[in-house]
Amino acid sequence: MEKTIVTTGKTIDAAIENALAQLGLDRDNVSVQVLSQAKAGFLGFGATPAKVQVTYEAPDPEPEAPKVALSSASRSKPKAKFVPKEEPKVEAPKAEPKPAKAEAPKPAKKAEAPKPAVKAEPKEYAPAAPGSVEEKIEVFLKGLLEHMGSDAVPHAWKGEDNTYMVELTGEDLGYLIGRRGDTLDALQHLANYTVNRGVEGHIRINVDAECYRRKREDSLRRYANKKAQQVLKAHRRTTLEPMNAYERHVIHATLQDTDRITTYSIGTEPNRRVVIEYVR
Repeated sequence: MEKTIVTTGKTIDAAIENALAQLGLDRDNVSVQVLSQAKAGFLGFGATPAKVQVTYEAPDPEPEAPKVALSSASRSKPKAKFVPKEEPKVEAPKAEPKPAKAEAPKPAKKAEAPKPAVKAEPKEYAPAAPGSVEEKIEVFLKGLLEHMGSDAVPHAWKGEDNTYMVELTGEDLGYLIGRRGDTLDALQHLANYTVNRGVEGHIRINVDAECYRRKREDSLRRYANKKAQQVLKAHRRTTLEPMNAYERHVIHATLQDTDRITTYSIGTEPNRRVVIEYVR
């Protein structure tokens, strides 16, 4: 069953966070419609907060079992009927069964020894050639990570279309990924800016850790399809959370062939958002 809640805040994001805190849900589990933007007013007077309407799925209430009213007649105890006693029947003695032959005990099966767990072997990376672009990327990121107090090790290799892939390995990589990949995006942006200053042409550097990029893409595709189904059901548009250019591209590409659905972006960076709209 679909329910809605209206909340306010100093900004649209703050209003959304207030709704999620009240509902105890994640952003992926709700649909947001902006009702009004925040207004600053004049000298503090006439200021109005941002207002959003958050739609979420609530479980349907379980139907109550119908209560059967008992009449006064049915609540009264029934009178016992007189049943005449029957004479006990005399049965002939039964023949005693012959004792079954004792079977020899079966030998117990030997317990199988538990198989040792197979540990996944660590992935091996080829060392970067001296003077190569891969070496330049690794040297830059290694120095940057050391300044951040991280022992993570970058491994770079060339992919397709002049794109260089970088995998960070080590312990406690969660804080290098950041909230929804913010820290990982910052490392990637700095690497692209720095390395491209010293090479001919333009190269693209993709920095990843613990396969976050692939997992995030899969999550965005599921999120886009879920929101599109809600828009088709309600015949109205919904505005998604702020995303970077690459994540917005994943949303647009996922829904580009969906019937009666169109997508476009609104706002300015870093608060640019994707709108999913129903087409009549």
